[in-house]
Amino acid sequence: MSLSIFCYNAGIGAYRAALGLAAGIGGNKKAQLWVNGRKDPWPALEAAMKGAGRVLWVHAASLGEFEQGRPVLEALRKEYPGLRILLTFFSPSGYEVRKDYPGADHVCYLPLDTPANARRFLDIVKPSLAIFIKYEFWYHYLDNMYARKVHVILISGIFRHGQVFFKWYGGMFRSLLKRMDRLFVQNDASLHLLNIHGIGQVTVAGDTRFDRVWQLRQHPVSLPEIERFITMDNVLVAGSTWEADEKVIAEWWYGGGREGRQLVLAPHEINAPHIEHIQTLFPDAVKYSEFAAGKAGPASVLIIDNVGMLSALYRYGRTAYVGGGFGKGGIHNLLEPATYGKPVIIGPVFHQFLEAETLVQTRGAIVINNAEELRRAIEALKDPYYYGQAAEIAGRFVEENQGATEKIVRYIQEKRFLTSE
Repeated sequence: MSLSIFCYNAGIGAYRAALGLAAGIGGNKKAQLWVNGRKDPWPALEAAMKGAGRVLWVHAASLGEFEQGRPVLEALRKEYPGLRILLTFFSPSGYEVRKDYPGADHVCYLPLDTPANARRFLDIVKPSLAIFIKYEFWYHYLDNMYARKVHVILISGIFRHGQVFFKWYGGMFRSLLKRMDRLFVQNDASLHLLNIHGIGQVTVAGDTRFDRVWQLRQHPVSLPEIERFITMDNVLVAGSTWEADEKVIAEWWYGGGREGRQLVLAPHEINAPHIEHIQTLFPDAVKYSEFAAGKAGPASVLIIDNVGMLSALYRYGRTAYVGGGFGKGGIHNLLEPATYGKPVIIGPVFHQFLEAETLVQTRGAIVINNAEELRRAIEALKDPYYYGQAAEIAGRFVEENQGATEKIVRYIQEKRFLTSE
């Protein structure tokens, strides 16, 4: 065993131990879901794969990556109706929301990446094609699939110089990329970076998220309780917010921002302590769960305390605020509000996110650094001409960047990965 693989295995073991401690001693709910969800997945997996012919395995890290890859999955389901589809997640935030997703024949957590787990998993599933979305690269799974001649593609990939693949010690991980059948990347920069490191089976297809959010625009989802809550035309929908975002919004809101408008706030984390913290910032707010149950009356602020509504929620706002721009992780998904033609307001940490950079440059998005700048942005958007321009730019940006799904599906068709011999 090479030193790199030894260190990788040790890191996987340490990660598992840390989550076990967080789940047990720490009582962390997310860690508990992660650990409990991986307890003996084999019987259910064996039952789901019994008698399968061609199997498509799609893996997503979390909910965002699933939504990104969803157009491809659903296009392949339509193209190959007899296909058995397995969908796996790494994170509870994906699995717990989409465990009943009807587009897959079986949904489960991906067992931890150990040599034994990878062998057992692949012995059961026997995939004809595996699709990994954006960032997920698990050594033992990919190494075993290469040995078994399983076709593997990456979709919506994006690569930067700082990633482990391009470090002096990243040879083991670069070898994984070289073994994939095809890497569909979002931009030319990723293509060039991979090419100069000897990885040539790369195609610039764009980002499948554009296809996903365009579907949302074409087939909008109605949210009756949101429609009942909203009593004004001027609504700000703030999605995927963190504490820093919420602090800025609260300072603006109670500094005069709430006059003549309503606020719908959908935080990134919906655990009880965070929801309670938001309620201290917005003492007159009501929770969606209470409002929907008839336990709360009309209000100016609604806190969304569930997961899965946000992509449909944005269309109810006049303007959108997308969180994450005040933290290390960076901005969340701007395309969801942009597809509805909503001007977007974000915090200052948005670089390295191509769609954010483009929307800022084209004036479909506004960057703010504090509550005063948020006030100015909202005031500026009162002007019908300025608002109309920003809205048109945002909507057109999504419309003009569709097409990644079609390129990926066409490649799979041409290679006959999912066609019985």
